[in-house]
Amino acid sequence: MNLGTLLNGLLVSVIAALLWKCSKLSEQAFLLEEELHMAQRSQEVSQARIDYHVALQALQEQGTRMVCTGKMHTDRICRFDYLCYSSEAEEFVFFQSNLSVMLPNLGSRRFQPALLDLSSVEDHNTQYFNFLELPVAALKFMPKPVFVPDATLILNRFNPDNLMHIFHDDLLPAFYTMKQYSDLDGEARLVFMEGWGEGPYFDLYRLLSSKQPLLKEHLRNFGKLMCFTKSYVGLSKMTTWYQYGFVQPQGPKANVLVSGNEVRQFASSLMKKMNITAGEASDQYVVIFSRSTTRLILNEAEVVMAIVQELQMRVVTVSLEEQSFPSIVQVISGASMLVSMHGAQLITSLFLPRGAVVVELFPFAVNPEHYTPYKTLASLPGMDLHYISWRNTKEENTVTYPDRPWEQGGIVHLEKEDQRRILKSKEVPRHLCCRNPEWLFRIYQDTLVDIPSFIELLKEASKTKLSLRKDKASSTVHPGRVREAQCQTSVQTTKEAKLSVSWQIPWNLKYLKVRDVKYEVWIQEQGENTYMPYILPQQNYTFSENIKPFTTYLVWVRCIFNKNLLGPFADVLTYFWPGIVGPALNRQR
Repeated sequence: MNLGTLLNGLLVSVIAALLWKCSKLSEQAFLLEEELHMAQRSQEVSQARIDYHVALQALQEQGTRMVCTGKMHTDRICRFDYLCYSSEAEEFVFFQSNLSVMLPNLGSRRFQPALLDLSSVEDHNTQYFNFLELPVAALKFMPKPVFVPDATLILNRFNPDNLMHIFHDDLLPAFYTMKQYSDLDGEARLVFMEGWGEGPYFDLYRLLSSKQPLLKEHLRNFGKLMCFTKSYVGLSKMTTWYQYGFVQPQGPKANVLVSGNEVRQFASSLMKKMNITAGEASDQYVVIFSRSTTRLILNEAEVVMAIVQELQMRVVTVSLEEQSFPSIVQVISGASMLVSMHGAQLITSLFLPRGAVVVELFPFAVNPEHYTPYKTLASLPGMDLHYISWRNTKEENTVTYPDRPWEQGGIVHLEKEDQRRILKSKEVPRHLCCRNPEWLFRIYQDTLVDIPSFIELLKEASKTKLSLRKDKASSTVHPGRVREAQCQTSVQTTKEAKLSVSWQIPWNLKYLKVRDVKYEVWIQEQGENTYMPYILPQQNYTFSENIKPFTTYLVWVRCIFNKNLLGPFADVLTYFWPGIVGPALNRQR
């Protein structure tokens, strides 16, 4: 081989190496430019700074991680690190790596029927949440992700066009879900995945966080793959008090866990964010909700004049169609009485001051006892509202609209026989949600309010309201368990025995300003289903009636005061045999 050929070969090798290096540098530059571009896209979502390369590396190496609370999909809320969403597939994606965590790891049971409910409405199939799984290696073939650096709450709004649903199903549950997790503070991002547009009350959702909420449709604008660095999915159901009749006719939830205290704290927080100060309690006035399209009070002016003349109170009318929501809340927050036809606007009663009266009007053939979301709200312990309902009992005082579309109560689309049955009916029977034609027909009627019966009802309500103000609020503090419960027994004859039970007062009782303290004692013969209940004023008592010798009894004791306010049972289950002091076992009834 001559020197020229050798030099030529070396030159080719050097050029090839330089070209390869340039190619790699170009590829690296392209990747860096792409990462910079995606970082800028992430910056469009949030003002929070994020190191895009670090976030991408964390996703590629550690994958998605999930830890949930709750045993069932109906009570589950999950925290995710790097949960992603594909706007093309409209699916959430869990990227699996060797370092991924998935608790609970349900396997295929995750789809029976879902991982969790995205809204506070329990077990509704339109509100189910799940995700698809992909290996992290799939990221190489997918669009570069845009990262959301904010702590995020991902949820569904149930019906953002309806005020009752907005407050009961969305705002109140989201407010306390955010309280439940320290990451979800006032800087958290809310993401609504149900697919609705903003709706007429979107400003109310903006009150929950300083950051602009995102809708499902917004996610497409930020990229084909969005990854939430830290997110919570689902809503607490602890604050809801009503079920809408999907399984059984609507009514209060079987186990209401929220009190008026929590509702009022939520209302106070929203008023503060709306820059509203509560009205002066000394200024006595009545607020009437005026409707402009359906369910009208046909003689509204006459109703207003009757209230002014008979109750000597000022009347203020408000309208959701004509006034801003904050201005309506400002008026309601100082009112003595709120009057309205049945409808979503009555959820604003949660802004009423303590001691106020809620008057709900019902059209002809609609039984107030069948539709009680606002009665239930007003009756929550600590709401301190007095609720009454008025029902139109005179068919001649109603105006129906059978020719309207079905969703506004029209019935002309029904068979003639069904139309005649509905028109003859004097009361809508109990029914399931949500398209019962008889219910829709009656609830969209307009009503001529019978003034004498209405005024009589308000007068009675005013008397009750005044007496409520004079009465001191009963304590909402519960007594603790009784202490040092003991049993002593003695046999009198082969057929007679005595049982002496004694205990010490609950530890916290001496710090409570309460009167009329009593003790509830249950005595049950072991193996029997019945028990003997006693209410005693003292801390010791000897029982002789129905006490058998040589028999094992179970005894429970608890402290009660303020008549209906019951404290928890003492965790004391006492066994005894006549003639022997039984051991006190720490077990719960």
